[in-house]
Amino acid sequence: TLGPPGCWGAQGRFAYKLLHDLFANYSSALRPVEDTERALNVTLQVTLSQIIDMDERNQVLTTYLWVRQAWLDAHLAWDKDTYGGIDSIRIPSSYVWRPDIILYNNADDRFGGSMETNVVLRSDGLIMWDSPAITKSSCKVDVSYFPFDGQRCRLTFGSWTYNGNQIDLHNRLDTADLTDFVENVEWEVLGMPATRNVITYGCCSEPYPDVTYTLLLRRRASFYIFNLLLPCIMVSFLAPLGFYLPADSGEKVSLGVTVLLALTVFQLLVAESMPPSESVPLIGKYYIATMTMITASTALTIFIMNVHHCGPGARPVPPWARRLILYHMARLCCVYEVGESCKSPRRALGEREDGGDTAGLGESPGQGEVGAEARACPRDRCLCHHDGLLTNVGYIAGCFRRHRAAQRRTGEWKKVAKVMDRFFMWVFFLMVFLMSVLVLGQAA
Repeated sequence: TLGPPGCWGAQGRFAYKLLHDLFANYSSALRPVEDTERALNVTLQVTLSQIIDMDERNQVLTTYLWVRQAWLDAHLAWDKDTYGGIDSIRIPSSYVWRPDIILYNNADDRFGGSMETNVVLRSDGLIMWDSPAITKSSCKVDVSYFPFDGQRCRLTFGSWTYNGNQIDLHNRLDTADLTDFVENVEWEVLGMPATRNVITYGCCSEPYPDVTYTLLLRRRASFYIFNLLLPCIMVSFLAPLGFYLPADSGEKVSLGVTVLLALTVFQLLVAESMPPSESVPLIGKYYIATMTMITASTALTIFIMNVHHCGPGARPVPPWARRLILYHMARLCCVYEVGESCKSPRRALGEREDGGDTAGLGESPGQGEVGAEARACPRDRCLCHHDGLLTNVGYIAGCFRRHRAAQRRTGEWKKVAKVMDRFFMWVFFLMVFLMSVLVLGQAA
């Protein structure tokens, strides 16, 4: 501390004399203790200023820290009254001995340390060294609940060469200082507690103390919800609408394949930023489940289109399918013909769709009239044409009966395909809704 303005010149001379006297016989290579058998106490305090980057794929956390170290140098104490009341001076850190405190889980290829800033030297020998540092630390990233995940990244500080019998490292506070933290747009900091650990490594028998800061992070999921999750949900709800398309449109399979390709693009975007680990992210599981569902719906669409396009040579609808699909499932899915509502009573199962078919099993109307006319006709006038007319009319009536039976079978198979389309549409809508609720529930 300096006195009044009139004494600045004297204070400057005292400062030069103090610096010369302190470092005349001082060596910064040796540990500054009076008794070499005693450990030197070093306190550490970390201030988190900014989270620069979290690289999930390479599992590297980049942070901007302010590291404060304090220790007592027994060789650099002075009587402040002898030197004009100077209580503290600021000198380059390279002048004094410094503890070799490094970040154990450093992931920087250059292995850069702290900046060469000044140290504050007090008259009682206490040295405080504040230095900013940009650190890259390895962090085990768990992306099981991405994008609703949280991470625990540890930053372990300790001496590289001095053991616990030479340097006793302690944390100054139970947590890191977060008062000057700059908010990160992707990560929310929940806390950064500090713990002191004493570990005995396999190489050496001496204990090595370290201070570990655990950075508790929670991802801000809004960006990923609006850019990855909501588009996937909206695209997923398009897949069941493929069952609602008319079979004659020719776009049912194209819609399913297009939705499948869209989800594949979204999954590749997620896979590029995630580490290739065994744990699949939550959103990745949702993509896989949705793609499996769309694949199944496309396969079912192909099967239903095959049913819809059954030709005139198809066999009749089996009785069990008629009862299950055309009666129960049609009422459940509200599939009805023109002029018939899903709430009106349906006709009996044994009744034909066309009442004229029953009459068609016998003689046709034309055949009956011709037969009556033939019976009324005198034999001597049309006997020669009677058998030929009956044969021709019977052939024409049989063609009509077969044509109408084929149309009835084709219509029944189209009705079966329509009912199955509506049934699977509601089933897949329910599956998409349940999967979306399940994903959001697990995230909560």
